Amino acid sequence: MRAFMVEKYGGQAGMRAAEMPDPQMGADDVLVKIHAAGVNPLDLRIRNGDFKAFMPYHLPLVLGNDLAGEVLQVGSSVTRFAVGDEVYARPDKDRIGTFAELLAVHQDDLAPKPATLTMTEAASLPLVALTAWQALVERARVRPGQKVLIHAGAGGLGSIAVQLAKELGAHVATTASTAKVDLVKNLGADEVIDYRTQDFTEILDGYDVVLDSLGGDNLARSLRVLKPGGIAISVAGPPDPAFARELGANPILRLAMTALSSKTRRQAKRLGVTYSFLFMKASGDQLRELTPLIDTGKIRPVVDTVFPFDDTLRAMEYVEKGRAKAGKVVVSMA
Repeated sequence: MRAFMVEKYGGQAGMRAAEMPDPQMGADDVLVKIHAAGVNPLDLRIRNGDFKAFMPYHLPLVLGNDLAGEVLQVGSSVTRFAVGDEVYARPDKDRIGTFAELLAVHQDDLAPKPATLTMTEAASLPLVALTAWQALVERARVRPGQKVLIHAGAGGLGSIAVQLAKELGAHVATTASTAKVDLVKNLGADEVIDYRTQDFTEILDGYDVVLDSLGGDNLARSLRVLKPGGIAISVAGPPDPAFARELGANPILRLAMTALSSKTRRQAKRLGVTYSFLFMKASGDQLRELTPLIDTGKIRPVVDTVFPFDDTLRAMEYVEKGRAKAGKVVVSMA
């Protein structure tokens, strides 16, 4: 099969197209013919070796964390899927590789593709939709009437999180550039802060939840808009001790993660709020819960650009240079 693989950490020069052996299947695996794959900032960070300490991928490595496709074969213990089914998934973090023609995925990580979506639309969703669900539903337990701030509301994660938070009954604020204000309002945002001309910390106050995808100073400032007891969940901030425990990290790595997040956690404690780092998990069951919201139009995919599979490297460069105007970039096998 054809695939795009990383041969060394540290930039696009280490990626190339190659012929790879077809995936080996286990009893619980489903072999998927990939029709489309989403491109995420996570792919760039893995390519660059940012997670080497706690995700020791072996090179050469095929990247890609989102897929939509068709079932070609099922393992002997598979009960949920049959040959010909249309599916979508975010594979488990230890089994990524959607920038390829084929991938073996555990049946628990797969879900039937939403009937109303094309393959490219479906491929844009799994990672960001699961991240939004795990942040807002699982961790923050957002309830009707609560106030939620979602940063970068026009981005891949933000565009889905705004819609999900609104569906959960929250008052939703988001940050966006001037050109994207109308887009995020159409997605359901009640209040839009134009980050080019406004400071969100001077406008927003008393929020229950912040979902941060930017990290750094943006995360530190976000803690100040929370009310006492509020929670800031970041997918870009420093890993925290809870994540180290969840990962089963060794004592040295646990100490390192504790140290990395100590400043943020101290600041949060002084303000009477909580900081939580989120690294999303694969879950076919959660995708099944999201699917009715997608098929009824309550959550709509936002696709910026679709690249042909042969231009996967160009698609990654497009994401890396921040050229996407809104939503996700997808590569299509068609």
